[in-house]
Amino acid sequence: MSEPLDILETRDPQQREATLLENLPRLISQAQASVGWAHILHGVDAATINSRARLAQLPVTRKSDLHALQESARPFGGLTSTATGRLRRVFMSPGPIFDPEGRGADWWRFGRAMHALGLRDGDLLQNCFSYHFTPAAFMVEGGAARLGCVVIPAGTGQTEMQVQAMAELQPAAYVGTPSFLKIIIEKAREMGCDISATRRALVSAEALPPSLRSWLQSNGVPHVLQIYASADIGSIAYETETAGKVNPGMILDEDLLLEIVRPGTGDPVAAGEVGEVVVTSFNPDYPLVRFATGDLSAVLPGDSPCGRTNVRIKGWMGRADQATKVRAMFVHPAQVAQVMRRFPAVLKARLVVTGVMAADVMTLHCEVAAVEAGLQEALVEAIRDVTKLRGEVLLVAPGALANDGKVIEDLRRYE
Repeated sequence: MSEPLDILETRDPQQREATLLENLPRLISQAQASVGWAHILHGVDAATINSRARLAQLPVTRKSDLHALQESARPFGGLTSTATGRLRRVFMSPGPIFDPEGRGADWWRFGRAMHALGLRDGDLLQNCFSYHFTPAAFMVEGGAARLGCVVIPAGTGQTEMQVQAMAELQPAAYVGTPSFLKIIIEKAREMGCDISATRRALVSAEALPPSLRSWLQSNGVPHVLQIYASADIGSIAYETETAGKVNPGMILDEDLLLEIVRPGTGDPVAAGEVGEVVVTSFNPDYPLVRFATGDLSAVLPGDSPCGRTNVRIKGWMGRADQATKVRAMFVHPAQVAQVMRRFPAVLKARLVVTGVMAADVMTLHCEVAAVEAGLQEALVEAIRDVTKLRGEVLLVAPGALANDGKVIEDLRRYE
């Protein structure tokens, strides 16, 4: 089950990194040929973007920017390299946000995750992602076609029919949300149906707490793996198993370059530190350059026991957008970063909001190696200058702040 799909997954990490960086200038040049990226990357010499340091100097485009970009240039904000008439499908998510699908095989790159689950040529799977407007079901379809799997296009809802299909057709795997699989299992028990042939599940689109994974494993589905994906990027990372045990972390997809940045900025964080997931995707139809997902994660050190050598992330650890309203004004993570940049002595900072609504107390906790004369007072002035709000400052030792990616923490009482 843990065997890789191809040799790319077991490449020497330095070879993989060299290949990604070698392809960067071509990707930037390709992106600049579209009107949206030409505006975002105006003045950038594509030939010089050949290292992570150079890449980190480019602007971040956030998922939250897509709605406004697409309103100005339908349907994709001028970010696609392929004309709309040459695509396979166009999807619409709430917002609305529109997403393209090109005509290439396994366009969303789901094959690797499905292969890691143990799916092989001729296997039958029940696809319980929605086929309505959004791309998740078609991501599965593309991966299944690559592996030679057969798909039951079950979609969502109609739980009794889901149970009947699973009992009668005996698919090897379920693909969908983990909560819906739990509902199907409970309904099968209520109906007295045997669905024990379905022993594998690839789940996504919502959190999988350890308690739910354990419940699924104890109720007839021993192999439950997650895939982390989005409607703009497709597969980002996926779990693997070794000897029936889920390996730590999630393996990054082979066609992506990952950065973890401080929320609200484009600044890469230190290895292992929690931050926002930023992806550069080498997609010929929809190139994405420093695309911020809005999700938090962190890089795990070392290689996976499964033998795959790509970077591992901890998986989804929450949302990066931590903007909060203080005294009727929004404070954003980018403003905290702006204050930090003025003071090299500050290694890390977190804005903590306490008190009750209308009587807020805003305190910037700053990690510093040594307390410099006047630093605390200068920070107080910088907070007022940047946020237009009064704030206090607490200087703490390096390592005192939790490594959880939080830049703003709201601890106010709302009762």
